[in-house]
Amino acid sequence: MAAPQIKPLLTKEERRAKREARRARQREENVGRAQKMHTARIAWHDNPLILQEAHSSLPTINVGCSGWFYWHWRGGFYPAGMPTGEWFAHYADHFKTVELNAPFYSWPTVATVRTWVRQLGERDFVYTIKASELITHVKRFTGTKTLVRDFCHIADLLGSHMGCFLFQLPPSFHYTRARLDRILSQLDPTRRNVVEFRHRSWWNETVFTAFRDSGTIFCSCSGPRLPDELVKTADEIYVRFHGIKQWYRHNYTSDEMAVWADRIRTSGATRTWAYFNNDRDEYAIKNAGTLFSQLKG
Repeated sequence: MAAPQIKPLLTKEERRAKREARRARQREENVGRAQKMHTARIAWHDNPLILQEAHSSLPTINVGCSGWFYWHWRGGFYPAGMPTGEWFAHYADHFKTVELNAPFYSWPTVATVRTWVRQLGERDFVYTIKASELITHVKRFTGTKTLVRDFCHIADLLGSHMGCFLFQLPPSFHYTRARLDRILSQLDPTRRNVVEFRHRSWWNETVFTAFRDSGTIFCSCSGPRLPDELVKTADEIYVRFHGIKQWYRHNYTSDEMAVWADRIRTSGATRTWAYFNNDRDEYAIKNAGTLFSQLKG
């Protein structure tokens, strides 16, 4: 019997090249997927018999993680012998919401969104969706009004399980009044829109006032080199936890969480959305549980 062949380990440069090639394919595919979603949205709204009423009784406190499928959570949060097909159910046993980052990289198909609904079963669970990079990073909100509405068709498909749409801009996207107006003029006001900036120039009163006037939620961030404050521009608030000194690697202490819990409680917000993106070493799981307990307590 021939000995089994062992695949050679890739070098760092080879892994990077493979990852970049995969990302390039995804960007190409996103254009075609967006067009298919456009067709589906037009067909949906042409048939009022299948329209669903938006859910109005969402929880007032929504705390979870930015994603739930991480291989490095196997053997920890996910028991070593647990099949990956059971991972979502395990996550949903601990949290009632998740922020899906995968749609940022790969525009979801209608079939994918329906799979998200089916995997819930009878659970009361809420998805928040990170918008495609085709809108935020490739086109950078230039001529994307139709794309935004097509992407937001996901909410029609999710119905009562829809939370927020998160639009994250890149660090190189600095504040200008023209860019501010461009973003707000293209968002669909019928949706729960959240905008996250990665450059501190956006933390200014002109932006906050424009967001308040449009009912758009400004994403507060706990992240390196970003203002450490809670910004409230709508009745609801949204916070993303990335880490303090390093992205995705910080393990928040109970005292650090208590500071944010106090900010949230005293903000006067009618609903809170908070997601942890510090997935390294399963810190997100631990920290999300701590914040939820503090807010409930």
